[in-house]
Amino acid sequence: MQPPQYNQHCTTESAQAVEELDSDFKLDFGNFQGKTSQRWHGGIATIFQSPGDEVWGVVWKMHTSNLNSLDEQEGVESGTYVVIEVKVLTQEGKQLTCRSYLMTNYESAPPSPQYKKVICLGAKENGLPLEYQEKLKAIEPNDYKGKVSEEMEEILNKEEQKLCRT
Repeated sequence: MQPPQYNQHCTTESAQAVEELDSDFKLDFGNFQGKTSQRWHGGIATIFQSPGDEVWGVVWKMHTSNLNSLDEQEGVESGTYVVIEVKVLTQEGKQLTCRSYLMTNYESAPPSPQYKKVICLGAKENGLPLEYQEKLKAIEPNDYKGKVSEEMEEILNKEEQKLCRT
């Protein structure tokens, strides 16, 4: 959802639309094989099918030459995530088929406060529905009080400052 994370390895052409997954999915956070993320110090995002639930996000148009890099970043080769195709419905009512990632073999675990902040800032920056933003804000993070990588701390601070000015 947050483009600076993807821009580490990929060229993002443009945000196409705010969208809702069209197939009864729910957002969850977890640790692959029960191991806490060394980068984020808590559960990381995934989706799973759940009738009646919804997940909102942003469709990013990317050149196909960047897919291998994105897959590598998301942990496809290591088996952390698998690539899935999902149907999404834009706010204009247009249905798209999009690439998403589903974590395999994970245990549900709360995100770190920093990871939750990335998710919430991305939702706000990209204009996701306010009701969905409130759901994201209500997620209970874990009690990690340390820092994540310097690079991500910098991105978080810049994004927060940018949103405070608007």
